[in-house]
Amino acid sequence: MNAVAAFAAGLVFGLGLILSGMSDPGKVKGFLDLAGPWDPSLAFVMVGAIAVAFFAFRAKPLPMTRDAIDVPLVAGSIVFGVGWGLSGFCPGPAMVALGAGYDKAFVFVLAMLAGMLAHRLLAQTPPRASQE
Repeated sequence: MNAVAAFAAGLVFGLGLILSGMSDPGKVKGFLDLAGPWDPSLAFVMVGAIAVAFFAFRAKPLPMTRDAIDVPLVAGSIVFGVGWGLSGFCPGPAMVALGAGYDKAFVFVLAMLAGMLAHRLLAQTPPRASQE
């Protein structure tokens, strides 16, 4: 994908996140708070995204390299969900909010990058000794 197409895709994605309210942590927390004053409007955004993805994945299936539900998958899902619920951000909307100058997004993105670095350092396996 050339740089112009990548920029256009990112711009459309970012504008979609802004227009839908996904880059507003208050709106996201209102959607995730089922016990409080629940805001169901983001459900329509999700339904629209699922519909688009459904047809896109049918047109171009992705190769499956793993199909097991294991501890790292479940642990990562829990960490992602807790972080999303506490901050109101997930990675895409956080980058949009960061670009818009939202100071809390800066803190989230720093924490996200620290987590990515920690994963990279912890997931490295030591090189195996050759068996000669």
